[in-house]
Amino acid sequence: MHIQLEGSVWRILEFQHVKPGKGGAFVRSRLRNLDSGAVVDKTFRAGEKFARVHTEVKEVQYLYDSGEDVVFMDTETYDQFTLGRDTVSDAMPYLEPSSSVQMLWVDGRPAGVQLPGSVELPVAETEPGVRGDTVSNVTKPAKLATGAVVQVPLFVNAGDRIKVDPREGRYISRA
Repeated sequence: MHIQLEGSVWRILEFQHVKPGKGGAFVRSRLRNLDSGAVVDKTFRAGEKFARVHTEVKEVQYLYDSGEDVVFMDTETYDQFTLGRDTVSDAMPYLEPSSSVQMLWVDGRPAGVQLPGSVELPVAETEPGVRGDTVSNVTKPAKLATGAVVQVPLFVNAGDRIKVDPREGRYISRA
């Protein structure tokens, strides 16, 4: 969700409603400014109102990373556009070139990537599991083809495709 605050558009990254035993309720939030990319923590009273900003979601294809910018293509019009690497830095470890993602548009301009609930990625390298080392829920680090490192069970080997939750960066299952 996006709000208009202090003359610019902010994306709500996290929020927590707090009702202390004494006094009025308030909301702690973490916001990212779409223009500058700055992330700030703000506290609001529970009854405060803000102007909502028009947003839409489009299907786009991730093409490549050019260093400072990341290049995407609209799958309907085939127009290419770039976003700053810092804007999509949290999604980059889970994006393979030519993969489809949903792009969030705010007032007609791209604002960020919405990752799906799970992505399938190949394991590039991991240590072999030691037979007999099977106490409950033993995990090992695995480096994926995109560079992300996730904790996986001992039976996962290099070359396997696994499902990963990109929002939490955790292993779900084999693909």
